[in-house]
Amino acid sequence: MGLFKPDLYRALGLGFVLGCAALFAVMGSPFSHKSLAEQVIPSATAATAAPALPDQTLVPAEQDNTR
Repeated sequence: MGLFKPDLYRALGLGFVLGCAALFAVMGSPFSHKSLAEQVIPSATAATAAPALPDQTLVPAEQDNTR
């Protein structure tokens, strides 16, 4: 009776192979031009600039002539 059973080694080996396959699919192979991540996730684009508002800090307040 060994410390670990062969099923454990088989499960670890299968997990390692599946993990390598998943990384290879996500990171992309050197033979393809687009990886799976580039095909699924759209590329980021910057937002358009907000319109420039005039600086109103030095504008005199309107006169209230109703008093």
